[in-house]
Amino acid sequence: MTLSSKQLPRLLRSSERSRLLPEASRLVELPISSSSSSSDDDDDDEGSLGQQVLPQLGATSRCVKYLAFAWNLLFLVLGLLALAAGLWGLLAGGERRGPAGAEPALLALAGLGASAVSLAGCLGTVCASARLLRCFVGAALALAGLEVLGGLLLYAARRRLRDALRDALLLCILRYQQQPELRFLVDELQRSLRCCGLGSFRDWESNPYFNCSAPGAQACSVPASCCLDPRQNGSGADAQCALGALRLADAAAGSVVHLGGCVARLGAWLRGQAGAIAAGAAVLLLLEAAGVLMALKMLGDIAPGAAPE
Repeated sequence: MTLSSKQLPRLLRSSERSRLLPEASRLVELPISSSSSSSDDDDDDEGSLGQQVLPQLGATSRCVKYLAFAWNLLFLVLGLLALAAGLWGLLAGGERRGPAGAEPALLALAGLGASAVSLAGCLGTVCASARLLRCFVGAALALAGLEVLGGLLLYAARRRLRDALRDALLLCILRYQQQPELRFLVDELQRSLRCCGLGSFRDWESNPYFNCSAPGAQACSVPASCCLDPRQNGSGADAQCALGALRLADAAAGSVVHLGGCVARLGAWLRGQAGAIAAGAAVLLLLEAAGVLMALKMLGDIAPGAAPE
């Protein structure tokens, strides 16, 4: 069959078009397949990353977590109680603050610090927050360092503290009638330690209301808290049990009031309580060390980037 000059170019174009169609279809399919493969790879990578970010805690780590939470919760409650007691003492003003005579401002400050540190430990334990746990560890170590430093300073300055205590008691004797708080503290100290005055009961002669040249019924007397038995007929308090005690000789006064001073009795009491004070300080340091070790164990269990900051 013979092709004309018009049919030959048309036949060539149709053959070229049929040859290019499969190649074009393959080119169109390549991006789709490559994108699907890359998405599959991304999904695999995300799955592997998710397994690294969420580590599983063992039985020991879970036990440490619960113990750390209970430890911080206990100290949080104690800190809040101390804070409330300090604030109550500050609001009470001139009312009695109890026989311990603790300074309310220091008590409130100590309670606030303890509750803040324990709250950081609680939140860091529950939320597995590395930042809060680090803050807790740093604050606990700082408090332990301050306690050790304070103990060393108190031991080094014990003689100066004894002299300061003597001066404070002398000031309390001089202002016994003017300030009810000082009167309460002196009476409680003399009753509990069974003492009278600084070195002896005759130190009350320095009080302008009790010396023998003062006018009034209290001249040559000492407070009723110095009496051997400050009760009248075994029942109510007798405010006149020590009237005229300074006029008596030591032998006769010994049957009515305590002859020994409070400074020596207080020093003996502190020396007797030194072992209990040291044991209490050691227990407190051990408890703080246990809290720090538990927090460090939790920090070690937290994978990098796993816990919320």
